[in-house]
Order: sequence, then C-alpha cells, then structure tokens
Amino acid sequence: MLKSMTGYGRAQKILNGRDILVEIRSVNHRYYEYSSRIPRTYNYIDEKLKGLLKQKISRGKIDVNVTINNIEGKDTEIAINKGAALGYISALRGAAAELGVEDDLTLSKLIKLPDIFNVQKTPDDEEQVWKDVEEVAFEAIEKFVEMRSVEGEKLRSDVLEKTQLILEMVTEVERLSPKTVENYRERLFRKLSDILDGKDIDQQRILTEAAVFAEKIAVDEETVRLRSHISQLRDMMDSKDPIGRKLDFLVQEMNREVNTIGSKAQDLEITKLVVEMKAELEKIREQIQNIE
Repeated sequence: MLKSMTGYGRAQKILNGRDILVEIRSVNHRYYEYSSRIPRTYNYIDEKLKGLLKQKISRGKIDVNVTINNIEGKDTEIAINKGAALGYISALRGAAAELGVEDDLTLSKLIKLPDIFNVQKTPDDEEQVWKDVEEVAFEAIEKFVEMRSVEGEKLRSDVLEKTQLILEMVTEVERLSPKTVENYRERLFRKLSDILDGKDIDQQRILTEAAVFAEKIAVDEETVRLRSHISQLRDMMDSKDPIGRKLDFLVQEMNREVNTIGSKAQDLEITKLVVEMKAELEKIREQIQNIE
C-alpha cells in the first residue's frame, strides 16, 4: 500500500510505575532522517528506538518525543544524613548550655535544617525500561503507519487522476499530429501555386517536402514512450514497497518526453496540450515528493 511521508502517531501507557508517552511525527524528506527528544537520564534507549522505527520507515524526516514520569516515586531513595544531623545536634545543644537557654530540640525542627536529607536516584533497570518504552512505541508506530497509509491512498487517487488527464492529452496529440503534416502540405501547395502563377506544380516535390517535414515533427516515438511511462507509474501505485524515488525518476522521464514533443510541435493546439501536460506533471511531481 502506498504511504505518505507525512504522519503522526501517539501512545501513552502506565507501566511498572512509569507514565510513558511516545509521539512520532514525520514530514517529507529525500532520505531517512531521525531526531528525538528523550529525557537525558534515559538516553540509553535512543539508539534502540531509532532502530525500531527504521524497521517500519524508509524515508522521511522523523521526529520522536518520549516523556517518562515516575508516578510512584520509585526512582528516588531518601536517607538521613546522620553526620550532618549529629553535627547540628551537638552544636545546638552546646550553644543552649553556653547560653543558658532551654534545650527544646525535636526531630521535627531538626529535619527543617539544610542538608539533613540525602536524595538519590535509584539505578534504572535499563532492560525493563526499554521493554516498557518499546511496548508504547509499537502502539504509536501502528497509529503513525495507519495515518501514513490513509494519506498515501489520497495521494494515489490524486496522482492516478492526473495521469489519466495526461493520457487523454497524449491521445489528442496523436490525433492532431498527422493533421499537422496535412496542413503543411496544403500550405506548401498554395504557396507554390502563388509563386508559379498557374504553371504545373511538381506533386512529387510537394510530397517529398511534406515527408521531410513529417519526419522532423514526428512524435509517435515520444507518445509511445509516454504511454509506457504512464503504464509503469500506474503499476507502481499498487506496489507494497517504498516507491517515492522510483516515481521521481519516472516523472522526470515523462517530462523529458513532453518537452521533446513541445520542441517538435508545429501546431498551436499541440503546443497548448504540451503546456497543460507539463502543468499536470508538475502537480504530480509535487505530490510524489510526499510519497515514501
């Protein structure tokens, strides 16, 4: 199924006391480009996450945002700084004795003093953290890929519609091309008639000149190749593999054939058709820039 390079996927779960959120966004890009925003203390999951996405995405500028919040306080250990506490007690009671004031020191007063507590982050179980993030990431990727597929189907329909228009114009060029030669032959006959003023006209010469002209403006090879390119493009639209780069090359080839028809055209109607075909090809080119 055709996929767009534009997409968004989001998933959030609470696993093992962690609130985990994974968001994936992408826009079109010529290659696969990955960037992420992950809490610094969890940077060790970045490469694994990058590899996970690479399995599902071949092209696009991918931006991943991961937030991890410990909702049960399992990431910290709090301990009394006994050395600091004993120092405070000794100093305060000594001062009370020297100053002759009442010793009313209590635990509730002691814990309000600076540096009484040591707060330390407990080491992560990195394997478990990655397992949990991976589970959430899988869900986000599924939604992301689904959105890309929906957008891809819209692109597919639009591109096929435009190629049908081009095909109809190719048919019209093929219809007009022989008439261009006939019109040239008639113009040549009238011109020679005026010049010779009623004298006998060499019909063979006119036929020869018309044949030379027909050879110069013949576009049958170009229209045949153009039809072939359109057929290939339609077949590629049903491919399950990434086709964005192949489509880009194919549209370049189609544009080359249309340009050649335009350079050979000696007819105003064909010239107009060439302009219209180029306009449709430009629209297709813009569309396929967003196809994976």
